[in-house]
Amino acid sequence: MGKIQLEAMEFYAFHGHYTEEQIVGNKFLVDLTIETDLTMPADTDDLADALNYQAVYKLIKQEMAKKSKLLENIAKRILDAIYAEFKGIHKITITIRKMNPPIGGKVKSVAVTLSR
Repeated sequence: MGKIQLEAMEFYAFHGHYTEEQIVGNKFLVDLTIETDLTMPADTDDLADALNYQAVYKLIKQEMAKKSKLLENIAKRILDAIYAEFKGIHKITITIRKMNPPIGGKVKSVAVTLSR
């Protein structure tokens, strides 16, 4: 068993409950950890035997481009898309951070983390 981690993927997107957020947009950071068996790609040194993290990134980018009101919804959609596309995954943990959220005070970010 091993982990593949994509850290601090940065996206500018138009997610948010408020209409202004969906117009102006905001910066989001996404962290993803995939737990899977890495034995075969470690032995063969062949991408065909590995979970292609470039393809995972592309899925995340596609989902981040779709507007959502809640971070929870985005996280669930990303988990669903990855599990539908890739086999042999034991667990995924995703954290999505909205930078400088409009909550009435100075806050660096808010985050949602889901695991499945």
